[in-house]
Amino acid sequence: MRTLFRPANRLATVFLLLSYVMLTAVPFIPALLGHPLDHPWQMLSFELLAWLAIWCIFKRPAYFHWLLVPAFLAVPTEIYLFIFYGQGISTHHLGIIVETSPMEAMEFLGQKVWLMAAIMLGMIIWCALGWWAAIRTRELDWTGKTRPAALGLLILLGAFWLYGYEFGFAAKVHPHASASASAAGDDAEDDDSKAEDASIAGADETGLEWPSLPHWARLPYDFSLVSNSWPFGLMGRGYDFYKERRYLAELGKKSSSFRFGARQQNPDTQPEVVVLVIGESSRYDRWSLNGYGRDTNPLLKQESNLVPLADVITSVSATRLSVPVIISRKPARQSLKDGFSEKSFITAYKEAGFKTYWLSNQISFGKFDTPVSVFAKEADVVQFLNLGGFTNTSNFDQILFDPLKNALADPAPKKLIVLHTLGSHWNYSERYPKSFDKWQPSLFGVDKPVYTDTAIKPQLNNSYDSSILYTDWFLSNVIGILKDGGERTALRSSLVYVADHGQTLYDGTCRLAFHGHNTQYEFHVPSFVWYSPQFQIRYPDKVAQLRLHQKSRLSTENMFHTLLDMGDIHFPGETPEWSFVNPRFKQHKRYVDSYGWTNYDNSTLRGDCHEVIDKGTPEKQEK
Repeated sequence: MRTLFRPANRLATVFLLLSYVMLTAVPFIPALLGHPLDHPWQMLSFELLAWLAIWCIFKRPAYFHWLLVPAFLAVPTEIYLFIFYGQGISTHHLGIIVETSPMEAMEFLGQKVWLMAAIMLGMIIWCALGWWAAIRTRELDWTGKTRPAALGLLILLGAFWLYGYEFGFAAKVHPHASASASAAGDDAEDDDSKAEDASIAGADETGLEWPSLPHWARLPYDFSLVSNSWPFGLMGRGYDFYKERRYLAELGKKSSSFRFGARQQNPDTQPEVVVLVIGESSRYDRWSLNGYGRDTNPLLKQESNLVPLADVITSVSATRLSVPVIISRKPARQSLKDGFSEKSFITAYKEAGFKTYWLSNQISFGKFDTPVSVFAKEADVVQFLNLGGFTNTSNFDQILFDPLKNALADPAPKKLIVLHTLGSHWNYSERYPKSFDKWQPSLFGVDKPVYTDTAIKPQLNNSYDSSILYTDWFLSNVIGILKDGGERTALRSSLVYVADHGQTLYDGTCRLAFHGHNTQYEFHVPSFVWYSPQFQIRYPDKVAQLRLHQKSRLSTENMFHTLLDMGDIHFPGETPEWSFVNPRFKQHKRYVDSYGWTNYDNSTLRGDCHEVIDKGTPEKQEK
C-alpha cells in the first residue's frame, strides 16, 4: 500500500483514515465509561485483520466505503446504548426496533426526535464526506505484489478458521489431568475444555468425520468478540437477529412433539380456574400494599385472601425477554438467548385437561413471531385486543373483563387463563381514565410530553402512581369476577399476579428513566397470590406453604413451577423445590442482567439509580 501523500490529496487521505480509526475505536468506548473490554488486544487484532481483508479484496476505499454506511448511521445508537444501558446494539434491541412502530418511537422521543434527526443528518454528512475523500484520494490504493500475497494468506486463514469451526479442536492436555478428573469428576473441566467441546458441536453440519485441529491452532476470536467489533460486527449482529427470527418461526414445528406428560394428582369434577396476570412495567416500591406512602392499592388491601410476595426479582428488565422466564422453564441465565426448546406451562395445563386462554392487551406482531407470542399460541383461545400499539389510541386494561367473563362462562369445568396487561407501559398518563388521575400535576392530557426531560419528573411520577392506582382497580375487578364465578357460584379459583419488570423514574439524582437499565427499581417487581375459600378448602397445605414463604427470596423462575403446583399438576422430571406453595421449596441463587449475570443476593446498590453491582465477578453472558 502506497504511503506517499500528494499535497492535493493529503486532506482527503487524512480525513478518511481518521474516520476509519474512529469507527474502529467504537468498541473501546465502554473503557471511557469505566467498563473496559475483557480482551482488548484480541478485539484490536481482529479489527485490524478485518480492515486488512476488506482493503485486500476491494483494493481501494472508493470500492468498499458504501458497505460502511450502516456502521456510520448506527454509531449514535451504539454510543447511546453504551452510555445508558451498558451494552451496544444487540439482537434484543433489533427485535424491539422491529416490534415497535415509528409512531411509538416518535411519541417516546417527543421533541428530542428533532435532535435525533439532526444527529442522523450529521452522520450522513460525515459518511458522504468520507465517500468524497475515498473517491478523491488514490494514495490508499493497494497495488503491487503484496496484495495478491495477502489475499492468498487471508483465504488460507479463513479456510483454516472455517475448518476448525466445523470439525473442532483437540482438547488441551493439562498436567495431572487424570488425577484431577478422578478427584473432581466432571466439575474439574476448565473453561477452555468447555469452549472446545462447544466448538466440536458444529461437526454435525456436514456429517463428515474429519480430524479436528490441534489445540494450539485455535484462533482467539469467538463469535461474541467478532459481533462486538465495529464496524464489521454489525454483520454478525444482523446474522444473529436473522437466526432468532428463523428460529422463532420454526420453533412451533420443532417443539410440536414436546410433551410434559402432565396430569392432575387427584382430579375431581368440581369447576376450577387458575389465572395468571402478567403486569407491565410495575415497580414494587410504588405499591402501598408493599409499604408505599401513597395509597395506590386501596382495593387490593381489603382482600382477605391476598398474599403479597415481598421479594420477587426478574432476571432482565425487558418484556420480550422476561415473560418467557415467567411462563416456561427457561432459566434466567438463558433469557438473552433465542427462544426455548420446551413449551410453556400452558401446554402442561392442556395435558392435564384444562381449557387454556391467552387474553392480551399487548399488541400482536402479525406475521413475525416474538419470544412471547410463540408461547401464547399454545393456548386453545388466543385474543390480542390492543389494536393501537402503545400510543394514546390503546385500550385500557379493562377491555379484558368481557373476554374473561366469556372464558368463565365456557362449559369446560377446568380452565387456565392468562391475562397479559398493558399495566404501566409509558406513556403512563395514557394507561388510565381521567377519574384515576389522582396526583397532580400530571401528564394527563399533555400533548407529546418530552419524557426524556428531567424537568417533568414530578408529573411523570404522579402519572406513574395513578397508573398503579388503576392497576389496583383492574386487579380488584378481576378478583371480583372470579368471586362471581361467571354464571357459577363457589368457584375454586386462584390468581397469581407478577410484573415482567419495573421502572426507573429519575430517582433522586439519577438521570435514568423507564427500563432496560441495571437498577433495583427494575429488577424488584410486585407480585401476589389470591385464592378463593374453595381453593383453601381443597388445598390447605398449599395455602399454608404460600403464607410461610411470602417473604422468601423468589424470582420469576419460580412462577412456572408454582403455577403448576397451584393446579395440582405434576409431570416426570418436575422440580417441586422451585414451587413456593410446596413443602419441599428451597431458595436458589437469583441472577440479574447487570454487567454480566450478577448474583442479586451478593450485590451492592450503587448511587441513587440503585444499580445492582455484584460484589464478586459477574458470570459472562452468552447471547
